[in-house]
Amino acid sequence: MPSPFPGMNPYLEHPSLWAGIHHRLITAIANDLAPKLRPKYIVAIEERVYEVSGDTALLVGVPDVSVQSSLMVARSTESNLAVAATTQSVEVLLPLPEILTEAYLEIRAVETEEVITIIEVLSPKNKQVGIGRLQYETKRLKILGSATHFVEIDLLRQGNSMAMVGNFGQSHYRIVVSPSETRPRASLYGFNLPDKIPEFLVPLRANETQPAIDLKSLLDEIYDQGSYDLRIDYSRPPIPPLSELDMVWVIEKLQQQTLR
Repeated sequence: MPSPFPGMNPYLEHPSLWAGIHHRLITAIANDLAPKLRPKYIVAIEERVYEVSGDTALLVGVPDVSVQSSLMVARSTESNLAVAATTQSVEVLLPLPEILTEAYLEIRAVETEEVITIIEVLSPKNKQVGIGRLQYETKRLKILGSATHFVEIDLLRQGNSMAMVGNFGQSHYRIVVSPSETRPRASLYGFNLPDKIPEFLVPLRANETQPAIDLKSLLDEIYDQGSYDLRIDYSRPPIPPLSELDMVWVIEKLQQQTLR
């Protein structure tokens, strides 16, 4: 069953679903490109691992809201100590470091194993202030200063967009294609919720045919294979929330397909 929207499905951005969507999309892009790139190139799924700790750490196995509640309980207990000491222990939760793993794609030349192109699909941690964004931005700058082509796919409305300069308007979603030979110039595909997801070409070596990626088709396959129609409650608004105007459009689309 295909997604009920002509472009990006905003319900797939839900925090409880996005990790699975990200994993499936990385794999789907790799599987889509692999036969198009043979025999000169291979597509490898690589992983970036980092640890989140300190004030922004999540409690292992506990949702964010529980972290906030536990910290409030601890602070409340501390303030009460000034009034009346207690000899009874109180159970508290301590923030523990979280190991995060993010997948991305490398297109490599078979003969030399040189990395020709890197493809990234942004995660929420990449767009939030913290070590996840810092590490991603550091890697991004390193790639942009190299001879490696770069593709960045941002299908998340929430968070801070990645740095770029130019005469462009705000958009819900972005795809950036940066061939190394044209830098600092790059191609930005900005699109909004009602729009179709634009197809784009993946840069390779000079004078070689560039394969196209149709994200909409891949996302529809993921939606069907993952049975997301059974997992999403379309009677509720999506998370992150939409503007009033966009929500009206979403309701209209869902009603047309008797999903709301």
